[in-house]
Amino acid sequence: MCSKTKMKISVWNHSVVLLALMMMMMIWVANGEEHGTRKIGVGVILDMDSQVGKSIRVSILMAIEDFDKDTNNSTTIMIPHFRDSKNDNVEAASAAIDLLKNTQVQAILGPLKSSQADFVLDIAQRSDVPMISPATNPDLSPVRNPYFIRIAQASSTQAQPIAALVKSFGWREVVFVYEDTDFGRGPIPYLSDAMVNISAQVKYRTLLPSSSSDDRILQELYKLKTMQTRVFVVHMLPALASRFFKKAHEAGMMAQGYAWIITDVLTGLLHQLDPQAIDSMQGVLGVKPYIPPSNQLTNFEKRWRRKFHKEDPDIDKVEPDMFGIWSYDFVIGLGIALKSVENELTTTFKRPGKASTDLAAIGTSEMGPIFLPMIRDIRRKGVSGDFQVVNGQLQTSVYQIVNVIGKEGKPIGFWNSNNGISNRLSHNQNTTNKDDRLGAIIWPGDSQQFPRGWEIAPGGDNRLKVGVPVKGGFVEFVQASIDPITKEVNASGFCIDVFKAVIEALPYDVPYKFIAYENSNGEPTDYNDFVHQIVLKKFDMVVGDVTILWNRSNHVEFTLPYSESGVSMLVPVKVDDSKDTWIFMRPLEKKLWLTIGGFFIYIGFVVWVLEHRVNKEFRGPPHQQLGMIFWFSFSTLVFAHKEKTISNLSRFVVIMWIFVVLVLTSSYTASLASMLTVQKLRPTLTNISQLKARGDYVGYQDGSFVGGMLKAMGFPDDKLKKYTNTTEFANALLNGTTKNGVSAIVDEVPYLKMLQANKSRKYAMVGPTYKTAGFGFAFPKGSPLVTDFSTAILKVIEGQMSNISDKWFRDEADYPGKNEDVEHFDKLTLESFKGLFFVAGLSSTSALIVFWLMLLYENKEILVSNGSVHSKLMAIIQSFDDKKDQKAAEIETVRDSKVHAEEIMLDDLRLSPAISVYHQGEGVFSPESPIHQ
Repeated sequence: MCSKTKMKISVWNHSVVLLALMMMMMIWVANGEEHGTRKIGVGVILDMDSQVGKSIRVSILMAIEDFDKDTNNSTTIMIPHFRDSKNDNVEAASAAIDLLKNTQVQAILGPLKSSQADFVLDIAQRSDVPMISPATNPDLSPVRNPYFIRIAQASSTQAQPIAALVKSFGWREVVFVYEDTDFGRGPIPYLSDAMVNISAQVKYRTLLPSSSSDDRILQELYKLKTMQTRVFVVHMLPALASRFFKKAHEAGMMAQGYAWIITDVLTGLLHQLDPQAIDSMQGVLGVKPYIPPSNQLTNFEKRWRRKFHKEDPDIDKVEPDMFGIWSYDFVIGLGIALKSVENELTTTFKRPGKASTDLAAIGTSEMGPIFLPMIRDIRRKGVSGDFQVVNGQLQTSVYQIVNVIGKEGKPIGFWNSNNGISNRLSHNQNTTNKDDRLGAIIWPGDSQQFPRGWEIAPGGDNRLKVGVPVKGGFVEFVQASIDPITKEVNASGFCIDVFKAVIEALPYDVPYKFIAYENSNGEPTDYNDFVHQIVLKKFDMVVGDVTILWNRSNHVEFTLPYSESGVSMLVPVKVDDSKDTWIFMRPLEKKLWLTIGGFFIYIGFVVWVLEHRVNKEFRGPPHQQLGMIFWFSFSTLVFAHKEKTISNLSRFVVIMWIFVVLVLTSSYTASLASMLTVQKLRPTLTNISQLKARGDYVGYQDGSFVGGMLKAMGFPDDKLKKYTNTTEFANALLNGTTKNGVSAIVDEVPYLKMLQANKSRKYAMVGPTYKTAGFGFAFPKGSPLVTDFSTAILKVIEGQMSNISDKWFRDEADYPGKNEDVEHFDKLTLESFKGLFFVAGLSSTSALIVFWLMLLYENKEILVSNGSVHSKLMAIIQSFDDKKDQKAAEIETVRDSKVHAEEIMLDDLRLSPAISVYHQGEGVFSPESPIHQ
């Protein structure tokens, strides 16, 4: 057979085979269409070289197989199309374009990394194709991107459980260590805000590129080691974290006293780290979303391991991670959603007529908008427990806290947003019991004592440098002395004993050493300068009788006060034996005496004016009328006057004045009786205002803020004297202001009480107490010790404080003369009776005005006459001086006399029935006479 013939036969045979294949394909498609089968392409973009990528791939394959088995009669078949992102953003985007343009997938699972997901998301949204990714960067938001569905927890959600963990151990400072990627930077702002909410400071942030060399990592670690903070929050992927913790162990930072907290992704992928890295992480704490154990989960893990080894037999030890488990549950949910709309399914894309780029040529999916709402909200019981995707975000209500011990993370507790930290779950796995205790923890360095979170002086003398003042007086509070041989500083006093008690009350040991402070020129300690030594970093804290003031708080931070607060005045007292000749004048102050005298004269004048025209008792020669003015009003103090008032106006005035006199006499009597019968000791001054008004000398403690306070109150510099100890205070008060001494000492209450305790019968604390915050310990701004010391101070105050006070200051019950009554007598002042005098003055003046108006009305003919003003005035005065209706007045007087006589006779008859006659003048009347009747 010729070669040409053979060639024709060969071509024919190939044609027949190709035709047969095409016919078989047409028959298969026809059968598929007959049975209504729909093949839905699902794109999967993963880093196939990473263990997480391999884990998710196996989980997706298992989910599709399980879904097909459970839905044998379903006409919907999911076909996965895997693409390798090769750990590159551009490769991931290229894979997405290929899947959408050439394969026309209806959903994209992946990519894993946040930076890759950000690239792919824009392409998927433009094509109306949902993108399902475990990317954790919170900047990728399902709310802002409706076609993005996150099947993992956003890294921002772990901020609260980490903050709760920091708070539970009382740590006040933390350092963030994170990798320089979108994944690493994402949760840092949220973690920072969470630390602010628990009053913890972020002292430093270390940013490491994912490609950092070991030398670079070691360099950063040594920098962290020089800081005081010993609590570190690490947010890294396993690749960088493995090298980081190896170097941390090498730098000696995985030892006792350090605390390390790792974030959820690293905690969930601990099984991927090599054994050497795990050995370096012993004692580390971590948080991760909680997946509850179940038979379904156990069965899934067994099947998953078998399938993984079948797919990749070269890897020996593998475990399914949380991303693989969530991917499995979601793909099952995706299949259910597709099945529910299988009658509406279509695999076509709407393509534009002309497209200038490959991206524009993709078109948009017709099916994407149909089933997108269904997969943005999925609620089902899955391998991971209650699997819920709400508004495109996977929901996890409980976080698990683990402690790296041995080869794995040992669970020690849980956290949820309702109850916080607990060591166990309740029957409802979405809640925890209200219990902030965790299980037993092994800390770095194989220690069981939790780290205090800071170190005083890293790399050197780690003792707390405590500044104490060298004082020449008031050594009962604090005194520092230097041993001439050992050069050690010894300190004693009330403040030192309180400090030592607080150290004992702390939950951890704080080694310390005292450092003495005194002025180089030998002058008394300037406490502002003493406190400023903290700012200069000469002291880590200062202990002593240091008052908490706002201007000092601008530079340092104070603990809670541990002493009484306030500034008051101490003055000498003198024994009052009540033999003072003028003691009756003391109950009322001078202003009140003068006011009372003035009102007596004024009321007498008003009554005289009102009664002068109508009452003969108020007429007569000028000297008699003047005497009546004084007599009438002053007589109301001791007895009722015999002169009757006729005018209603004057009666009104007298009634009001008698009420005023009643109140004044009652108050005066009570005060005088108290002075004569109760008070035995009397201070020479009663308040600071009186001291300033008298212009006396005032003493205060040298170096104290009280001097500036007195100047601000208006005391001149030449009236202020400084003293350094109790002896000088006592001598100054003894000498008094006239003998080169002072009339009073103004100082803080603790000092005054100590001086009063030593000389209790000689001094009294008087006047208002000006509030201050009291004594406190000072630290640098932001020191983590402030809160712990404040808590310990409260414990000491409730327990040992009374014993410490008794040691240095005698109890008040032991003061000599304690039972003596000290007069803190305040005279009755005009301020107390202003209202009373106002009522009396208003009533009397009103009556006087009404009288003069009535007088002018009666003499209106004079007012309208043509005379001069002087003549009219003299006429009105004459009218006032004339008796008003003299005859009527006389008749009224006679009538009053007769009535009075008749009343007397009737009273006599009642007193003695035997009397039957009444004698009046020379006449005798019988009981039956008309007069009697």
